[in-house]
Amino acid sequence: MPEEVKQQINVEIGEKEAEGIFSNFVLIAHSPSEFIIDFARFLPGLPKAKVFARIVMTPQHVLLLRNALEDNIKKFEDRFDKIKLVSREDEAKGFGFIGGDKH
Repeated sequence: MPEEVKQQINVEIGEKEAEGIFSNFVLIAHSPSEFIIDFARFLPGLPKAKVFARIVMTPQHVLLLRNALEDNIKKFEDRFDKIKLVSREDEAKGFGFIGGDKH
């Protein structure tokens, strides 16, 4: 069996991107070939959320992202404690994630 060769990847991040974007509202849509993930900010008292970033990914990369998130959530919870979800009342007010189809 051939040995697995590990490749090192250098990642560069610009100053603006390093600041990050706060998001407390995510919309997810998909087609057969892509997932569209909109990161938005919902502010109490305002009638709408504003999208600050849109990420378009292949289904394969979304699956890899899910696996990486699951792994990192487990590591976080092992170190800090379980992450608590918002109540159903908060969900009804529009906090959280919205999934759907765009065709």
